[in-house]
Amino acid sequence: MTARLGRLVQPWAHRAGAYAAPGSLLVRLKLGEVPAGIPAALDIRRKAATPAETTQHQILDRVVKSFGGAVRVSRLHAAAQALHTIGARNRGYSEAEEISGIARVLRFDVEPDTHIGSLAVSLMQLDIVESAMPNYLCTIGLDGPDRHPRRDEDDDNAGWDPRDMVNARRALSYCAGDGGVIVAVVDSGINLRHPEFSSQALDTGDRLRRGYDTVQLSEGQLATGIRLLGDNRGADTDPTDRYVGHGTACAAIIGGSGAGIPPGLAGACRLLPIRSLGAAQPPDHKPVGIGAISDLDMGLVMAAQLGAHVINCSFGTDDEAIEPGMPKPHSEAVAYATERGCTLVAASGNSGDKRVYWPAAFPQVVAVGAVDADRRMAGFSTSGDHVALCAPGVNIRTADLDGYQRATGTSFAAPFVAGAAALLVARAQERAAAIDPETTKKLLIASAQPHRPDLAAGNGAGILDAARALELLDRAIDADDTTELGGADDG
Repeated sequence: MTARLGRLVQPWAHRAGAYAAPGSLLVRLKLGEVPAGIPAALDIRRKAATPAETTQHQILDRVVKSFGGAVRVSRLHAAAQALHTIGARNRGYSEAEEISGIARVLRFDVEPDTHIGSLAVSLMQLDIVESAMPNYLCTIGLDGPDRHPRRDEDDDNAGWDPRDMVNARRALSYCAGDGGVIVAVVDSGINLRHPEFSSQALDTGDRLRRGYDTVQLSEGQLATGIRLLGDNRGADTDPTDRYVGHGTACAAIIGGSGAGIPPGLAGACRLLPIRSLGAAQPPDHKPVGIGAISDLDMGLVMAAQLGAHVINCSFGTDDEAIEPGMPKPHSEAVAYATERGCTLVAASGNSGDKRVYWPAAFPQVVAVGAVDADRRMAGFSTSGDHVALCAPGVNIRTADLDGYQRATGTSFAAPFVAGAAALLVARAQERAAAIDPETTKKLLIASAQPHRPDLAAGNGAGILDAARALELLDRAIDADDTTELGGADDG
């Protein structure tokens, strides 16, 4: 996870800042201000509808026209109850979808040379607009996993050492997981034919849920010299990654079958692969994952709408790269998913200093830093008061696109925590109890193994202990006969 592409300067920006897709911005209107006739982007991508040519608000249309002429408007998110109603996915938004804001986010597509940052600033001055922001591009993979093992494959027990650090064996013997619990991996997609997943093929209805691909990118949206690879044309139900491998690595840590690495920490819980990061080839570099905020937000919301209990987010946007005064990326999607009962787990970042990445810094999200095999903080791990806890993130044996790799980064620490969160949901269901995202986060923090005494502040409560988290959950259930857990402590 990185923001290096976010450092590039683009001529259509209001000022030097995060790299954003030219000709595209996201606008959230106030409650009651979105005209009913604006189609959902998913229908437009599937060619079941055409974009609206007006917002039906004269003041809005006038401001847009003053900057760039014509506008094409769509609702970024479909209504959950109409998700499979082709051509009518903009009907029947729930109260939660309205209040969280996802029903009110419009995607504006304008002329490519429009000064998007300035347009967003102008739109935010209007009474009917709650927020407006450029459609920033997020990248992963420029720092990259280590694809060349530093040690022989079996000198850390074929990958068990980091799993043992978080007490994975004991956790899986305590709770084997539950096929009714779904963990979404919003990332670069996965290789569905990998040995860690091939025995769980989509048509078996076993460990993999049918996923989604929300990527919509074009060559003109990227910096000069960066070439798009594979399918980047629009939404479909094929989340296959053929170039990057980032999502495959994360998914195997959570839910791999154990064919060539230890089994995933989520046990029998099922994976929902969401491909929201496309593939791009920078000059003299291996392929990287790249996705617009709109595609990532659509992936997060669809994961929640498709029943995810936990969502792994091994991506992020550097707060310092965002225009001052602009809204924070993913705010509506995070609010909606949390309201639906999803626990969001995010990588803290790979900057090696104290800073803020989104979505990790949202208070509802479990932000995860990385430690090495000696329980020291990894030198690249981003710190800050928002970091909840850490997990192993250095030289982790996991799946690659073709075979296996040793991956390094907070991107690969977060899936350990996502897997543990899924076990907590599964265990609560075994005990006929309900567990909400706030309680899940509290349990993960309260059960963490203390950091080494020489560690600086800002790296969370300690290192993940999946087994201890399950024990604390049982203690909380035993102490409260109600079916709703309000919180837990280690007392």
